[in-house]
Amino acid sequence: METSSVTAVKNTATDPHAGGASVLIVEDDLPLAHFLRLGFEASHHSVAVVQNAEAALGALYERQYDLLLTDLNLPAMDGLSLVKRVRATVPRVLILVLSARASLEDRILTLDSGADDYVVKPFSLQELLARTRALLRRCGNHSGRVMQVADLVLNRPEYRVERAGKPVELTAREFDLLEYLMANANHVVTRAMIMENVWRSAYDGSTNVVDVYIKYIRDKVDAEPCPKLLRTIRGVGYMLTDN
Repeated sequence: METSSVTAVKNTATDPHAGGASVLIVEDDLPLAHFLRLGFEASHHSVAVVQNAEAALGALYERQYDLLLTDLNLPAMDGLSLVKRVRATVPRVLILVLSARASLEDRILTLDSGADDYVVKPFSLQELLARTRALLRRCGNHSGRVMQVADLVLNRPEYRVERAGKPVELTAREFDLLEYLMANANHVVTRAMIMENVWRSAYDGSTNVVDVYIKYIRDKVDAEPCPKLLRTIRGVGYMLTDN
């Protein structure tokens, strides 16, 4: 277990419009976990807390979270292994590591393994919340939003998609891809952009995984008799548009 000292603050509340993300905290130091829960909830985030990596993976597979906040020193599977597993299997979730390991080597290794940010203990809760807000802004968080293009509606809080009032059943990866396309409606997105933002990996020109998933979405979203919304821009990429 790592040192759990923190720099306390008297006022943890922030602008309610800056919050609203769903956060999964992985921390086996119970007092620290409680402190973090209170701080994030005061900033209008919804919070779940687990004490080990296995429970975290189960929670991530069961529902969608916007942010994973994890320690590195965890029982059984360590935090670095968790970061690698999550990045490979739940690519859309943001990962913020909170650790007493302060060496440059640890920070570089953790970020290279898939973490989006790294905060060293002891820490300021105000700074941690600010770093969280920055991550959510930078990565285009749509938590709490309902997006619509023509008669296609994506409801992130309810994890629901409808076309012309009828439900569209999508896998988790298809949902993430459609969300990215709708967030960039009327703009062309390349295969490289999709791989980077949905799969969180570099585009490999030898793979057709993006095209395969685009077809999955097209077959479900653009089924007859609905007008076509998803277009292929030959030689460039794809665009979701009602124009």
